[in-house]
Amino acid sequence: MDTVAVLLTEPRHLALETVTLLPPGEADVVVDVAWSGISTGTEKLLWTGRMPPFPGMGYPLVPGYESVGRIRQAGPASGRQVGEQVFIPGSRGFADVRGLFGGAARRLVAPGARVVPLPDRLGAEGVLLALAATAHHAIAGNLPELIVGHGVLGRLLARITLACGAEAPTVWETNPERARGATGYRVLPGEDDPRRDYRRVCDASGAPDLLDTLIARLAPRGEITLAGFYDRLSFAFPPAFMREARFRIAAEWAPEDVTGVLDLLASGRLSLDGLITHSEPATEAGAAYRTAFEDAACLKMVLDWRTIQ
Repeated sequence: MDTVAVLLTEPRHLALETVTLLPPGEADVVVDVAWSGISTGTEKLLWTGRMPPFPGMGYPLVPGYESVGRIRQAGPASGRQVGEQVFIPGSRGFADVRGLFGGAARRLVAPGARVVPLPDRLGAEGVLLALAATAHHAIAGNLPELIVGHGVLGRLLARITLACGAEAPTVWETNPERARGATGYRVLPGEDDPRRDYRRVCDASGAPDLLDTLIARLAPRGEITLAGFYDRLSFAFPPAFMREARFRIAAEWAPEDVTGVLDLLASGRLSLDGLITHSEPATEAGAAYRTAFEDAACLKMVLDWRTIQ
């Protein structure tokens, strides 16, 4: 089986190409993708060539890990059914290119155990499940008082904090375009915030040079959760020592985070409204990626694959 996919052949070189899918096994499903999201964190690092090296990394590769589609074929041991709408957190099911992420394609082969059934009402908003689960994982049992960054991840952190019944967090954002759209919490530049006693801070900006600023705002024994993706981080030791600061790295979300997010959505306590701001046909992938990475007004860009057979 062949499929059309977004292919990064090297940094800053992206095109739609035909690639070969691996034959599905008994535990696999074949999914016709309807929508895939573009990540302004991980995928931007791949696009610019600044992604830190780790096992499996290299070009050419199919990016993307935020895909929603419908199962067209289900293996007898997959545990899934034909016709189900599912979220696919990436795929390695390619024969001739790397699929370290592998979600930006018209058709995917993936283990049935990895796909997540979604209610039909979610539609394209289902691509946000990975970011919502990432936010849920970052703050589970440790709801933040300060969130840094008001992109999609920062907004989800704030919304989930409120959905869990905590007090409204403060959100820092320096870009006026991104500061809009808050409901139930305030957004301001960090320099306008006088507070110096935050007990729990969650960074969603991915900025590598913020730690000294955040440490200076901590209460004694305060904690900073790093929810972005970073190459290298550094900080001045004495201020952190004096506060007995703690650092926590939020790893990849777990299945229970997906369940938690779906429960919040089903109960109406969490909304994904307003987070997808841009959508383009997959045939315009080149322009869509540039918009996603360069336009501050673009919170989340979605590629629509339904016009490609």
